[in-house]
Amino acid sequence: MEAIEPQFGTVTLLLMAAGAVAVLLFLIMKVKLHAFIALVLVSVLTAVVVGFEPGDIPDVLMFGFADTIGGVALLVAFGVMLGRLLEVTGGAQTLADTLINRFGEKRAPLALGIASLLFGFPIFFDAGLVVFVPIILTVARRFGGNVLLYALPAAGAFAAMHAIVPPHPGPVAAANLIGANVGITLLVGIPIAVVAWYVGVMLVTRFLSARVVVPVPDVIFGEVEDGRDADGDDEDKLTRRPPSFGTVLMLLIIPLVLISFNTVLSTLVDTGVLAEGQAWVGFLSLLGVTPVALLITVIVAIFVLGRPNASMATVTKIVDKALGPVCAIILITGAGGMFGGVLELSGIGDALSNSLSDLGISLILQAFIIATLLRVAQGSATVALTTTGGLIAGAVADANLSDFKLTLIVVAIAAGATVLSHVNDSGFWLVSRLFGMDEKTTLKTWTVMETTLGLSAFVIAFGLWLVT
Repeated sequence: MEAIEPQFGTVTLLLMAAGAVAVLLFLIMKVKLHAFIALVLVSVLTAVVVGFEPGDIPDVLMFGFADTIGGVALLVAFGVMLGRLLEVTGGAQTLADTLINRFGEKRAPLALGIASLLFGFPIFFDAGLVVFVPIILTVARRFGGNVLLYALPAAGAFAAMHAIVPPHPGPVAAANLIGANVGITLLVGIPIAVVAWYVGVMLVTRFLSARVVVPVPDVIFGEVEDGRDADGDDEDKLTRRPPSFGTVLMLLIIPLVLISFNTVLSTLVDTGVLAEGQAWVGFLSLLGVTPVALLITVIVAIFVLGRPNASMATVTKIVDKALGPVCAIILITGAGGMFGGVLELSGIGDALSNSLSDLGISLILQAFIIATLLRVAQGSATVALTTTGGLIAGAVADANLSDFKLTLIVVAIAAGATVLSHVNDSGFWLVSRLFGMDEKTTLKTWTVMETTLGLSAFVIAFGLWLVT
């Protein structure tokens, strides 16, 4: 669906967007209205105020909602099924114990973060986070106290890799738009992402977790104690023989390998290394589509973890009960996408692009500022990356930059598209609900951490720009 022709000036549109965010926060934080209801209500009101035709508003609402929920629902559903199986069989505990024994309690957050960096190379942010949730929560339960200490390093690692490093779609699209070499972007992006993660996530997490305490939530998987789940059903047949570390690691590697097929092959096709339309590329890419990869992983987990210890009826009951608690997560995340979609189609991005097309400042700073404003205005990091890349492509071409500086431009765009995740970003709601945080706490932690991550990446890129 295409954006409408803006009926108002850029300043007016930005004020409308700011007003919509303010109303949304007021309804959720002060009135205590359910987040799903508030998001849908404010999305409708915003669509009316910015000038959509009444007959078009249902399609406008579905644009962001359907796109977001179509991607999130299957990921969350299969992810929590896998997580529940890992939980009740003791697989998550086995992995947590292994990490703790090898790295120690004090380094457990670092170990989770490094593992997330590795898994985040081919896996998208939301899929990787959902798969890692049971491990994060199990480690947090083991030590008690603050889930932020373990959740933010892992979530921040997935965010860093997703925003900055090919073969993720945002940096690949930005690189192609401005003529940067995807291979060089990969080689330069990885160390920048790792350093930015350590400075902007790990160090900041220590600061945040000392000031904000979030208890370990039970809403996702429920408590598992002595073979019984939260409602007392006997599941001890699945906890008598915990799986080995190798078995659990194999289950985590399956989606990593399968998703790699899709992301890597898609990048090779997009960059012309592989020809389009080859049957084997299409087949492997299908296996690597994230929902398909997670479906295959869940099926393997059912037979590797569940069936050796219980009947299929018992296993089915276990995975079925995992779905109920996540319905709210899926709906709220979809509604967050709806709100972001309304803002995107309102023409705010186009208005900003036209206003910022000639800032008269350094290209790398211009790229960062434009991406930041687009990110704040409409929520989607990928949209901010691609829009900014297209907007500055002409100026970049005229500058005749080296391949290395072109890569730094891509990193600057990615950094701007990372900062200030808030209520118009579906990822904000996913993190909020997965880790049991209210909106105020999520703004004080996740939003701050995303901002320090993006700023760290930009400072590194800008420093390299100045010395080369």
